[in-house]
Amino acid sequence: MAKKKILIINGPNLNLLGKREPEIYGSQGFEDYFKILKKQFPKFNLKYFQSNHEGAILDKLHEVGFSYDGIVLNGGALTHTSIAIADAIAAITAPVIEVHISNVHARETFRHHSYFSKYCAGVIVGMGLTGYELALRFWDRKTPAKAF
Repeated sequence: MAKKKILIINGPNLNLLGKREPEIYGSQGFEDYFKILKKQFPKFNLKYFQSNHEGAILDKLHEVGFSYDGIVLNGGALTHTSIAIADAIAAITAPVIEVHISNVHARETFRHHSYFSKYCAGVIVGMGLTGYELALRFWDRKTPAKAF
């Protein structure tokens, strides 16, 4: 059986994980955490992409959105501003799980709204980096999605 192809996409400023506001985002860099995820989910073909540019994220969604089994997306601040990325999520066939490291609902009001959520298979908020692991478990489960 072929490995499921899953792409993790991180948006703006998430390249600074481990350095940026550790009291909110923790002290671990994402590249190190990604190595752990790859070991934890050996039956997945996991890929990682990060960009600070909206257009690059759109291009990546278009590139893999019809051929991958799933996408884990932390759009960072673009979550609250990008109708274009929301439209791309709506257009592709790969299910998308939206992830936020911090509890966006306990932060500034502008972070309470997501343009993406409506088009995502699920949303994970405020679980730290563990949110990525929880998202990957969506494709690791044995129960059909309709049961949830």
